[in-house]
Amino acid sequence: MIDENTISRWNEEFKHKSPDEVIRFFLGFFNKRIALSTSLGIEDQVLTEMISVINNKANIFTLDTGRLFPETYDLIARTSAKYNVHINVYFPDAKQVEQMVNEKGINLFFNSVENRKLCCAVRKLKPLAHALKDLDAWITGLRREQSETRNHLKTVEWDENNGLLKINPLIHWTEEEVLDYIDARNIPINPLHKKGYASIGCQPCTRAIEPGENIRAGRWWWENLEAKECGLHKR
Repeated sequence: MIDENTISRWNEEFKHKSPDEVIRFFLGFFNKRIALSTSLGIEDQVLTEMISVINNKANIFTLDTGRLFPETYDLIARTSAKYNVHINVYFPDAKQVEQMVNEKGINLFFNSVENRKLCCAVRKLKPLAHALKDLDAWITGLRREQSETRNHLKTVEWDENNGLLKINPLIHWTEEEVLDYIDARNIPINPLHKKGYASIGCQPCTRAIEPGENIRAGRWWWENLEAKECGLHKR
């Protein structure tokens, strides 16, 4: 069992380590019981590249909500081919989606925050729980500067909601560092980023942002900034 003292020790130990060093350690420590959760965003593409160099057989998964952009599906295929990695895809339960849509409407998320969170729960949270059920740790592309709800995150955290360890190798990186790394290694990214889409999720719930807007402003833009989390990384 990983206790608070171990987590504190790891955070101190990895305070000045590179993301590559963090990933290498935890892939070795947890072996097959750790996975990268990728949304195919710029941070996750960086992590996928790093992991492929260390161990291209490592567990990588993504969640297909059924409402992603076509560009995202294409990127899954391009990334798998470029890095010779297998990206496991988890889907929501068809009957649960069918019931939700028939009861609440196809675009229920526009009607209320409650409806939007229900949609996220059915399409994302429940498939995530399925993906994590046999793991001891998961790797994410969270960064502190992404949003106000993430500015207190650490490299290593206990994920109380899912009952396992969460590893955030890029937590201290800026967006500029992420983009520089991508440019230097010709890492494939979603072409929507060049059209102003900073954070890309489901197609109906994502828009391009204006210069100077918060990086998360394009997600669920009709809601208050403080509420803009789907629950995957609820604290």
